[in-house]
Amino acid sequence: MTASRNYLDRVGRLGPVPIRSPELRFRVVHGYRRAFRVAGAGPPLVLIHGIGDSSATWEKIIPSLAREHLVIAPDLLGHGLSDKPRADYSVAAYANGVRDLLGVLGVPRATLVGHSLGGGVAMQFAYQFPERTERLVLVGSGGGGPEVSAVLRMLALPGGEALLHLLRLPTARWQTGLVVSAMRAMGTALGQDAPDLLRVVDALPDSVSRAAFIRSLRSVVDWRGQVITMLDRCYLTQGMPTLLVWGSRDAVVPVAHGYRAHAAMPGSQLEIFEGAGHFPFHTDPARFVSTVERFLTETQPATWNLEQWRQLLRTGRNGVAGPTGPVDAASERNAT
Repeated sequence: MTASRNYLDRVGRLGPVPIRSPELRFRVVHGYRRAFRVAGAGPPLVLIHGIGDSSATWEKIIPSLAREHLVIAPDLLGHGLSDKPRADYSVAAYANGVRDLLGVLGVPRATLVGHSLGGGVAMQFAYQFPERTERLVLVGSGGGGPEVSAVLRMLALPGGEALLHLLRLPTARWQTGLVVSAMRAMGTALGQDAPDLLRVVDALPDSVSRAAFIRSLRSVVDWRGQVITMLDRCYLTQGMPTLLVWGSRDAVVPVAHGYRAHAAMPGSQLEIFEGAGHFPFHTDPARFVSTVERFLTETQPATWNLEQWRQLLRTGRNGVAGPTGPVDAASERNAT
């Protein structure tokens, strides 16, 4: 039995989890109910879903990953079966929420797998809590540049919540279905991702859910695109094993962001799923699992050193002490 499993049993916060099929559990953190799926035993692996989605998005791959790992997949606050208060839905707040849930469960360190917004949350977690991060797997992750789907930019505008409600009406859904079918028939990238995007809309059944979605979206996207970036601090991942996974036909966060992040993250690995869209772990779950498992096997957990962290901060991303210019003078940057 692994040290991680023994630790969890000794602390008794999560308890034994011998199952490979995900089990839905709940914990109250700061007075709010947090839902999460858990399976397996071994070194902890935390799966963080994208905006509007939930831990259910990982269900097909959790059993395979749980053969060798304790897999924890939370529903972020405002998503899935977690509470949806009027609250802070920024990337930094989400990273704090993941840390606090892991604290309640007695998990001191973990490898984080983040998809889309969840990738931004995973990066923010590693930035805020490097001593608690063993590895990063970023899947179609946000934060690699301003470009993002026009659909998300439109929903970030005033009236976005009403538009979400409209998309759920039977007449509008029928018309939307025709458009989606046409886009898929033409082989467009957006047509490929549309079924998953409509699934996310279906997961917002009431005004409370839609309000939480809009708050989350507007914290990272406006009419011009993504308003935050991870590129200015990617150099801090030096020594942090990092795997980037992208679909070559991602219509939400373009694959160019994957190449951009790979160039900015020292020692990172980049895996492109040819023909896949924004959800490569749905398109080819077997390949996704084998890619992640190989990465986990071939790398060692990061060891965090305060003095090394200080030195990286002092020298900056160009490796030269002193002030440096912005990643892109025309873009805004996240100062969180």
